[in-house]
Amino acid sequence: MIPKVYDRWLARQSVVSWIYVFVGSVVLSAGFVLFMNPYRIVPGGVYGAGIVLHYLFPSVQVGTFGLMLDIPLLLVGMKVFGRAFGAKTIFSALLIPLSMNAMTWLFGESPETLFGGAMNLSQDMFLPCIFGGVLIGAGTGLIIKSHATSGGTDIIAKLLTRYAHIRFSRGILIVDSCVVLFGMIVLGDWRLPLYSLVTIFVSSRVIDYILDGASYDKLLFIVSDRREQIREYILERMGRGGTYLKASGLYTARDKEVIFVVVSRGEVSMVRSMVHEIDPTAFVVIVDADETYGDGFKPFPQKE
Repeated sequence: MIPKVYDRWLARQSVVSWIYVFVGSVVLSAGFVLFMNPYRIVPGGVYGAGIVLHYLFPSVQVGTFGLMLDIPLLLVGMKVFGRAFGAKTIFSALLIPLSMNAMTWLFGESPETLFGGAMNLSQDMFLPCIFGGVLIGAGTGLIIKSHATSGGTDIIAKLLTRYAHIRFSRGILIVDSCVVLFGMIVLGDWRLPLYSLVTIFVSSRVIDYILDGASYDKLLFIVSDRREQIREYILERMGRGGTYLKASGLYTARDKEVIFVVVSRGEVSMVRSMVHEIDPTAFVVIVDADETYGDGFKPFPQKE
């Protein structure tokens, strides 16, 4: 009975992951066609490079250039990450240029032709940067959430994540910045890096939101001579647990007990005010916790 239920769960998860890839690819395509391509904003990636190449060779669509650049990177991705990764990535890499070319044919490729000029944002270039960044980040985040990529420089960022041990969004930031510099040289617009970096920043924040959640938890290390009062507040008033860590003062060599507790971002100010009220001489360190699993926080993720 249990194996059958588990098999059904796996099948359902597989369908959901493919839906993520499809929706993410279409959303990402819309971000480029509606907000990047018409204003020649280069937000990095193979499609950002495609925008620059389309400027040099207008007869070839941006999506087509993206596909041409994708092919060698897809081969590398399949070699490193395996067939399952490659299947979803190939699907996304094929769907994105097809969607982009279809949307370009349907909506037009200049601000004046987009929906009859109703979406002409030429007078406020930061708006397409922000809206485009949100759509591109949302699309990329959904694709990555399904354990694939949209191809192109996402594969390079994924390689940096695996071998250089950096966050995926930071890897995208590094790679895309190089594409932005290429665009600035070819297009000759000194404002281009500003617009592009706004888009890259927004998209990277949206990717983090989709992959890691809306906010991070906080780790608090509290050193106080009135730890029993602080302990009572954390347990009784906040309903949180915690841990005593054995420590020794570096200068005094006196044994101490450090309170270690994890709280949500919204509870930080509450704990800080409480500690100051109980013991104004207390020592408190607050740091980010990217992921927190266990009782009272997120459940452990299913094995991939």
